[in-house]
Amino acid sequence: MMTDLQDLKAFVAVARQGGFRNAARMSGVSASSLSEAIRRLESRLGVRLFHRTTRSVLLTEVGARLLDRLAPVLEEVESALDIVNGFRQRPAGKLRLNVPVSASKLVLPRIIPPFLAAYPEVCLEIIAEDRFVNLLQLGCDAGIRYEERLEQDMVAIPIGPRRQRMALAAAPGYLRRHGQPAHPDALREHICLRGRFASGAMPSWEFTCRGETLIVEPDGPLIVGLGAATDLAVDAAVAGVGVIYLFEEWLRPYMDRGELTPLLEPWWPSFTGPSLYYPGRRYLPAPLRAFVDFVQTMRW
Repeated sequence: MMTDLQDLKAFVAVARQGGFRNAARMSGVSASSLSEAIRRLESRLGVRLFHRTTRSVLLTEVGARLLDRLAPVLEEVESALDIVNGFRQRPAGKLRLNVPVSASKLVLPRIIPPFLAAYPEVCLEIIAEDRFVNLLQLGCDAGIRYEERLEQDMVAIPIGPRRQRMALAAAPGYLRRHGQPAHPDALREHICLRGRFASGAMPSWEFTCRGETLIVEPDGPLIVGLGAATDLAVDAAVAGVGVIYLFEEWLRPYMDRGELTPLLEPWWPSFTGPSLYYPGRRYLPAPLRAFVDFVQTMRW
């Protein structure tokens, strides 16, 4: 029966990820093992579950119907088995989190070391990306996002600082050459370092002071992918290439060392910090329950 269950789990993983490579990356099982599991399952059932080509893996009609019925059943099985894990002295197993790159840099470093020290039998996997995702389709247990990006019908609890700010800064050398802006409107005359989300959207720079809000669409010679390449923009700012607008916590070490000079600080907008979110299941996997409880004990 356990072999059958693993084959069914392999089927759900491949179906959700749309292919063997993605499923292998998310599940930690080799693509060849997943392919063999699907072959066994199709042989046992006597039907084809996937249309396979060199470029794609698509569910057949019967495969789609099986996924609709099977996925929630497997989730219930895993939840039921995990109840036993809750009776262990220490929770064990894998916990997979999907988080924005900013959280992996600014929030998780304070949490992960003490959490893993407290729960050494938990294997924590962090997937850092800034695109909108479906946690269940990606096989993740929980995620971290800001309010405007939280998925509906999820439980959300605060994680990290409750208030954050965006900061504006430039290197002293840049300011000697170009002068210091006295108002956000002046940024239109400055060299600005911008970012682009994976979706292709380029966020505007927003400023707020005494009830007044200004939106600036800056221009400059460098655009980086927000998340993976953000540090490249920071390095360019430190080198004097232009003005940067980013999380205050990200820039604070450079400002404290004098490598960057804060600009227009009264205009820096603040916003609510991130949340840990997860499906509202009756029984949470023991590693996730331990992580939720641990996060709730922390002070920021």
